[in-house]
Amino acid sequence: MFRSGTRAPVAAVTAASAMLLLTSCGEDTAAAGGDWKPSKPVEYIAPAATGGGWDTLARTSSRVLDESGLVDRPMRVVNKPGAGGAIGWSYVAKFPKDPHRLFVTSPPVLLVPLAGESDQTYRDFTPIARLNSEPLAYVVKSGSPYKTFEDVAAKVKSSPKALAFAGGSGPGSLDHVGLAGAVQAAGADASKLKYVPFDGGGEALTSLLGGHADVAVAGASEVRGLARSGDIRVLAVSSAERSSILPDAPTLTESGIDYEFDIWRGVMAPKGLTDGQVAYWEKTFADMLKEDGWKAESKKLGWTDAYLGSKEFGEFLDEQNEEFTEILTDVGLKK
Repeated sequence: MFRSGTRAPVAAVTAASAMLLLTSCGEDTAAAGGDWKPSKPVEYIAPAATGGGWDTLARTSSRVLDESGLVDRPMRVVNKPGAGGAIGWSYVAKFPKDPHRLFVTSPPVLLVPLAGESDQTYRDFTPIARLNSEPLAYVVKSGSPYKTFEDVAAKVKSSPKALAFAGGSGPGSLDHVGLAGAVQAAGADASKLKYVPFDGGGEALTSLLGGHADVAVAGASEVRGLARSGDIRVLAVSSAERSSILPDAPTLTESGIDYEFDIWRGVMAPKGLTDGQVAYWEKTFADMLKEDGWKAESKKLGWTDAYLGSKEFGEFLDEQNEEFTEILTDVGLKK
């Protein structure tokens, strides 16, 4: 600190050393971060258009975090649709080490890269927490001649390109894989499906209602309203048990098709966050799940809490990546 040959008073040196020590300790504590918290508004990315599962999760969680006071800075939801979610998470990847940018995520963060549609993989981000899960729903318009999922599978067997299937994620991604796996389990050739991707379940359902698709696949929470209004018929859900918000819809297993598929959803951040920053967000989302507002919304939307902290979420992603690699290979979708 001092030039060679210059003597400073002992008291000054002692004070300077003490200040340096305190500053260093403060930085170490912030890095280990027991006291880190956001210092500006948080950009919270939903990597799809409005109305889908990602958008619903982002807006529901941001609202609960705001109303509960768990985060004292605004959580600003920004929709960045496109490429099955890759546009959104590619944007977040541009801001390494920035704890003020988060994005909601689900299986496409694994599936889209495996299908060769994204330059980033889940390993390019920091897992924060897995929050919940829900089943996929396979639906048709109310006037459709197809009454069961078995009817649809039979049509695919006899004429693979006769039906157009709409999904809210890209080729080889969540809806496509959830559909392909079910079709294959029913004995049809999933590699020959005519799959039409959209940016979110809302757009896929709009396509179905407009007569541009014969069958749509989306999250149970996304189809609930249209099922209640009678605009669509739910052929089956992909969970092991019936969905609480679609109680009249059979599971695939009930329909004699041995297949299950869960849509888990969570939150990730850019790569390079400190332990303290990860710990802050991890605890914040864990606390959010205890809030009455979250519980009420989850019940209404048919979500099942499935919390995993950062480390466990990362391990889960590794396991899922291996499983999805096998599925995509089996149905001829892996690139």
